[in-house]
Amino acid sequence: MAFLKVAEISCADLKNICPEKACITDVQHRSSYNWIEASSPTIAVPGSPALWTPPELHTKLHKDQGLIYIAQNAARHPASPLEPLFRAVYLEDPSFDIHSVDLVTDQTNIRKLLAFVNPKISRNGCKSFTINVEQAHNTKTVILCRSERETYDTILPYQYIGFAKEFAKAFTTEQVKGSTGHYRIISYKFGGLNLLVRHETDGYVNSLTSKESMGVGDVNVDEVSRSFEYLYYGRPYLQSSQTASLAGAKLLIKKEGQVVPIQSTLEVKTRAVSMPIDADEIVPQLWVCQTPNLVRAYHMGGLFEEPAIEDMTVEIKNWEEAHQNDLEKLASLLPQIIGVVKECGGRAVLKYDPARDRLEMWKGDNKAMLPADLYASFNQ
Repeated sequence: MAFLKVAEISCADLKNICPEKACITDVQHRSSYNWIEASSPTIAVPGSPALWTPPELHTKLHKDQGLIYIAQNAARHPASPLEPLFRAVYLEDPSFDIHSVDLVTDQTNIRKLLAFVNPKISRNGCKSFTINVEQAHNTKTVILCRSERETYDTILPYQYIGFAKEFAKAFTTEQVKGSTGHYRIISYKFGGLNLLVRHETDGYVNSLTSKESMGVGDVNVDEVSRSFEYLYYGRPYLQSSQTASLAGAKLLIKKEGQVVPIQSTLEVKTRAVSMPIDADEIVPQLWVCQTPNLVRAYHMGGLFEEPAIEDMTVEIKNWEEAHQNDLEKLASLLPQIIGVVKECGGRAVLKYDPARDRLEMWKGDNKAMLPADLYASFNQ
């Protein structure tokens, strides 16, 4: 089936339809997982971010080289990059009601749409992008799946991209053996919509992980299905004794790790001391992910001092207040995307063309984003 353009959206078309402030509210932790280095796609649920354990002395690091992920979920599980999100959510809460969710997405997609609304919000402006859009079978829920031409890159010894990977090795301690990245799924309300958002987390601060600090929606790992140990994909709450019938599936899941509260999570940014990291450059990401803590790590030729951990809660709230015009436009844009995909049969492709500065939605016969059993479970 050829793709057919069904809608165009310009920033000028976006009107404020939000009766109240365009703010994120009712933030709840839903689940988390780590990708594990293995011959078959494998995740650990709930997993754990790396623990912040900075060395006491100044640290000289080598520059990053080797494999760098651009979109790890797609790189490791190209058949269904969003499957781990749903498996993890239903493992931690088998009764989770997908019908209560309007939009499921990675944080990257929201940031791309924010950059469309106002290119100044992004350090690199608004570049071309493609997002696959689907209305989940027999639900009101719309799913956004990022589409990247390349999902990973290999940095050669003569190339330079920075020190982020080596910094993580030196300043954090892996909590899940073989982990290659920790992903969290949170839910919140924004612009009259209920969102389920996945994002990667760089680490967590140990001093904030006591039970007393657990916030609304944070989950005690002891409440997660205790009998679950290792299974092939299928209904993620099956007992381990039932996994034999699922042999041949693509995604392996094991129970490992600990639930870390949102208040303990942190984002890490590294840069040369001659190029200070402005808070406004980072806060949009922190806002979308609701990550409260930031580490700005500076180096001179790879020599790092111990950076401070900054509580960015006030800065995030101030940024939200200062960008109400942009956020109101985002709150207008999301329902338009949802409405168009529902009108054109439940599947579409969203593209941004910088030359025309417009979003285009194309109807087409996209492949299903999720395995059939997940769609079936949505209606049980």
